[in-house]
Amino acid sequence: MGAELDSIDLAILKELQNDARLPNKELAARLGVAPSTALERVRSLRRRGVITGFRATIDTSALGRPLQAFLALKVRPHTSQLVDPLRVFILGLPETIAFYAVAGPDDFLVHVAVADAENLHRLVLEKYLVRPEIVHLQTTLIFRTYDQPVQRPAV
Repeated sequence: MGAELDSIDLAILKELQNDARLPNKELAARLGVAPSTALERVRSLRRRGVITGFRATIDTSALGRPLQAFLALKVRPHTSQLVDPLRVFILGLPETIAFYAVAGPDDFLVHVAVADAENLHRLVLEKYLVRPEIVHLQTTLIFRTYDQPVQRPAV
């Protein structure tokens, strides 16, 4: 992208990553700029594609899905005719949190959240391993997640 970000842009990004619902007036006060400046800067960051969206972060336990895992998948053949429908299928499953195309020994990582180990086992057996393009699946349970909520530019 190569977007040029000055100190005010970086401060806006930090504040909004900590609280995306921060009112513009409060954002401006924290930055020491006029509300109109803060508003225009946020609009500019969105136009330039630096800010790609705002979302609520949900605790999957509150949705009855406290057990999380990564599913590492190998698929064959690895073609767009196979991968595109697989991606649509996986993202359509309610258990799916995220779907990653990766390099290395696996082709994809899928982050899932389920009610318990039995539901995870059922998901793997009844949804994933019945698909002929999935030639290997490895499950890794997630005990705890430590997020880095504020993304900073590379130095």
